[in-house]
Amino acid sequence: MMTPSSDIFMPHPNFDSAINRAIIQSEVEGGVALRDLALHAVVEVETKHNTYRIENLGDGTVMISGHPDICPEPVMVNLHGSTWGTPMIKTGFIGRGMGLEFLHPTRGIVRTSRIREVRELTPQRHSNSQITSRPC
Repeated sequence: MMTPSSDIFMPHPNFDSAINRAIIQSEVEGGVALRDLALHAVVEVETKHNTYRIENLGDGTVMISGHPDICPEPVMVNLHGSTWGTPMIKTGFIGRGMGLEFLHPTRGIVRTSRIREVRELTPQRHSNSQITSRPC
């Protein structure tokens, strides 16, 4: 079960106001921090172009699938986090309105289109084959 992070962002005095606003906006838009996901928890991440399935393997490592060329089958990657399209990244975070960034073993650094939705997938108790989802 995912629990929201109790960390409340305080504007950083050394960051530009635009950066502080972007960080606060990411908190408003929502998403999930990998550290808040249980080991082997699965999230579905819908971007503008694809829907990814991501399984948390711990320590920033995930199994990801959902891109027809880059990861049509699950592949183990290092998930860096989410970015606003700038060099600045919110590490270990999968955030709505941001692009996901990960290190693919053969493709190098991959950045997705903007994330539209993040849902945790949970198996139903009465059936092994069905999966339900809830927004993160």
